[in-house]
Amino acid sequence: MKVPRGISGEHLAALLARFGYSITRQTGSHLRLTSTSRGAQHHITIPNHEALRVGTLSAILRDAAAYLEMDRQQLAEELWGKG
Repeated sequence: MKVPRGISGEHLAALLARFGYSITRQTGSHLRLTSTSRGAQHHITIPNHEALRVGTLSAILRDAAAYLEMDRQQLAEELWGKG
């Protein structure tokens, strides 16, 4: 599945909430998400932009997938459905 285009930082943060991530702070134009669903804390920083760049979105998904112990492709399918 290709990474979707035009996803905003706030929208991605809302989607990741399904996996235990919550916004813990905002500094400037960046959101800091934290999850403790796997025992240890995991932090992700997401730019709060109207549309995230594809490479940035891909890197965030790769980082979250590694923490959640799943494949990036599997995480993308669970976030956006099969396509």
